[in-house]
Amino acid sequence: MSNVYYPDYLQLDKILGAQAPESDKHGVEAHDEMLFIVIHQAYELWFKQILHEVGSVITMFGDGHVDDNGGELNIAVHRLQRVKTILGVLVHQMDIMETMTPLDFLDFRDLLRPASGFQSMQFKILEARLGLRMEARFGKQYYTSQLRADHKAEIEALENAPTLLELVNAWLERMPFLEERFWPAGEEAFFSRLEKLYTAGLVEGEQGNAALWNKLFVEGGPDRRLSPNACRSALFIMLYRDEPIFQQAFRFLEALLDIDEGMAAWRSRHINMVHRMIGLRVGTGGSTGKAYLKGAMDSHYIFSEIADLSSFLFERRKLPVLPEKLRNALRFGA
Repeated sequence: MSNVYYPDYLQLDKILGAQAPESDKHGVEAHDEMLFIVIHQAYELWFKQILHEVGSVITMFGDGHVDDNGGELNIAVHRLQRVKTILGVLVHQMDIMETMTPLDFLDFRDLLRPASGFQSMQFKILEARLGLRMEARFGKQYYTSQLRADHKAEIEALENAPTLLELVNAWLERMPFLEERFWPAGEEAFFSRLEKLYTAGLVEGEQGNAALWNKLFVEGGPDRRLSPNACRSALFIMLYRDEPIFQQAFRFLEALLDIDEGMAAWRSRHINMVHRMIGLRVGTGGSTGKAYLKGAMDSHYIFSEIADLSSFLFERRKLPVLPEKLRNALRFGA
């Protein structure tokens, strides 16, 4: 076995030699371009790690069977929580970026055209793998227009690959505890009770929300990415999360919402940084700058339909008692 040498193992000659400021090529003094390059390279390395974690979770869910006895759901939760932590690091990296003033940026900004962070392939791949389909993207006509032909084809090919959101939908649909064998009076009767509890709790100004119940849990629709059966399962997990068997499933759903929140926080911080740096000017890649980023932040939530289900929660003391057969099925075996 050969000895491993630290600089060789990390290929530091490649990493530390990968900074080539455009200002140096043009003989322009732009001290902060090095900072700009290092920060964006660090972002891309973190995107690579996030894709590594998300890809492993997609593989776990992709075979149509999440092995709880083998700890797969525990592993998925752990890895998605790691993604949440990395997204927090990405937000805090803006603190370093903002030590560069707008005038410092102007020293080299025009030398970057038409390159732009909008051309980050890894971030686009991450959005696609999580579940953001092309038709749901803000400014979809522009979304791939700045990419090289091979990169554009790679993004478009992902439209035919299963997303994490689609696999989560299938996983929720497979949850066995809403099957008829556990419900002497029928599961429909149970959800009718839940609907009455929900509508009884609506306050002034919320009465129009009554129709939401049918849309989410009965009818579905082309604008909904979670099926009614998946929504029922997710709501059941959320309402009865204190049952030990549901703890990891609930934490998994929470981890998905954490990722949405983390990506939105990164986008929000990015918007403020861009506004601070270039005001209302267009981006180097030709986007509308702050306006485009704001539109993407508002419309690119991927797991928002899970967050919607919080509309239908109520106090624990009002939860219907579960049938004895189901209660026994939810317990861990002796």
